[in-house]
Amino acid sequence: MASEKKEQVEAVAVAPKPRANKKAKVVRSVPVGCCYVQATFNNTIVTLTDLNGNVLAASSAGACGFRGPKKATPYAASVIVKTVTEKVKESGLKDVNVFVKGVGGGRDSAVRALNANGLNVLNLRDVTPLPHNGCRASRARRV
Repeated sequence: MASEKKEQVEAVAVAPKPRANKKAKVVRSVPVGCCYVQATFNNTIVTLTDLNGNVLAASSAGACGFRGPKKATPYAASVIVKTVTEKVKESGLKDVNVFVKGVGGGRDSAVRALNANGLNVLNLRDVTPLPHNGCRASRARRV
């Protein structure tokens, strides 16, 4: 009687666990999209989206392995664009509207790299925020 129970217990312990079904990755065809380039003095961030603003791929200089002052260089911007365009090859992105924000060194080279990596630039807009009046000035110095 005891040996029968042991056999039943062993059979239950060996039974395989049911696996959760993973969702298949859905690849959407997006021929036209937007590219947002944020170029600061410290970093460069490139984001590719569809026309509704849903992010297809994004990368930054830090994610590509650059550290310190090298993150804001034009070479880093070209490497970032290369990695981002490789991520969206599956979606069939061909034409982009480019929105550039900031005054960093990666501004121009990011746009040039987009063209060099097979994306056709339709529009190029500078959306850098400009102060209309700015912050309140500090008080005048006493003489």
